[in-house]
Amino acid sequence: MAIWQSEANAAPPKRVVLADDTLAADVAYRLVCEGVGLLWRGDFQNAKQLLQALARRVDKARQKKAKIADSPTEAFHRNRAAQIQRARILGLVLIEVDESYRVNLRRAPDVVLALNESFGAFCGVMVLSLRELQGLIGAHEWRKKGVFVEALNDTIHPYYGVFSPVRGEYVELVARTPLSSSVSLAFDIGAGSGVLSAVLAKRGVERIVATDMDERALRCASENLTRMGFSAKIVLQAADLFPTNESKAQLIVCNPPWLPAKANAPIEHAVYDPDSRMLKGFLNGLAAHLDVGGEGWLILSDLAEHLGLRLRQELLAWIEAAGLIVLGKLDVKPKHGKVFDKSDPLHSARGKEVTSLWRLGVG
Repeated sequence: MAIWQSEANAAPPKRVVLADDTLAADVAYRLVCEGVGLLWRGDFQNAKQLLQALARRVDKARQKKAKIADSPTEAFHRNRAAQIQRARILGLVLIEVDESYRVNLRRAPDVVLALNESFGAFCGVMVLSLRELQGLIGAHEWRKKGVFVEALNDTIHPYYGVFSPVRGEYVELVARTPLSSSVSLAFDIGAGSGVLSAVLAKRGVERIVATDMDERALRCASENLTRMGFSAKIVLQAADLFPTNESKAQLIVCNPPWLPAKANAPIEHAVYDPDSRMLKGFLNGLAAHLDVGGEGWLILSDLAEHLGLRLRQELLAWIEAAGLIVLGKLDVKPKHGKVFDKSDPLHSARGKEVTSLWRLGVG
């Protein structure tokens, strides 16, 4: 009996058939569109080619149904729905992994290290989607290579499912915003890979308490901070928003997910913040956790505003209702590839996007 494994929390298919190199792509496409899982028993590289063929068919069908969106908001919701549908269909090409984390298929790669990094101790024979397996393999390579962060002159090694600092503008803002020499204690809310804690430590903050709800993120941050020599300055804590054993700090930094929309998988929580829960929680708790004369640094993209998902007036109203005032704001234009990709359904909004560091104080 195999265990169903899905990092995306996808439900197992109700029906599964065995598939191999003899399966035609058109037949496979009809089956996965009907929700049938294809448990692969053929050549591993041929399974990858089948997945690519299915992706082409999904994208072609999507293009046929494409309409001119009436608004950026409609474009966002239509794009999200298409992404979810695409992931569901392509997630039905399945691979079995034995109790030693090996794929016993011809021309299969060695995935033992990649799966051990993500799942820990062997937990028996499992079945997971080929698409997810590819993600785990890719994450393993990212973790080995790392992401160079100019502000640190060092490399961050992200774990699978932990937000990677490939979009460097938010790190740049924390690195160049004026920092008072009186800051001896800072909180990093939602530490993720630990990159912002590392920047603060490099800038001379004596002690930092970094929180995150995700145990994998805390392990990732611990590894990065230890390797860079900052572990003596930084305490990592499992907490929802603010630390539980510290009352106030001179500086509190938070880079919440930027889009107020439902996350359809745990891995999406770094991007989507349903009903702006984390953003509102940070704002509403900030005054109570700031020392006299302290600052809260909120790093936030305005993409949600250009998509019609949140109004600037709403954000300002939440700041005021929390008893806060805006002390200043630093802006930077994103430089990531999607800004220049005219084929992106959200290109018109992305082209206007600005990432800001809001300096907040108690009113």
